[in-house]
Amino acid sequence: MRIEVDFARCEGNGQCVIDAPDVFDLDEEDNLIVKSYEPPPEHWAQVEAAVRSCPKRALAIAADGAGAPDQVSP
Repeated sequence: MRIEVDFARCEGNGQCVIDAPDVFDLDEEDNLIVKSYEPPPEHWAQVEAAVRSCPKRALAIAADGAGAPDQVSP
């Protein structure tokens, strides 16, 4: 699993930080920080929740880090 971010869409709402604080953070200017683009399996459920809850749909998951992202249903 690899996290894909469309930084042009991201507005720094922080919902991903609430859902997956071990994977996402915001800097002092509300810019998204991805702590790990390939999080360990114990964080996958949190990342999937973050992808589903992103109000701007700026997050996606790619199965192997290449190709089209997997779809995560809302």
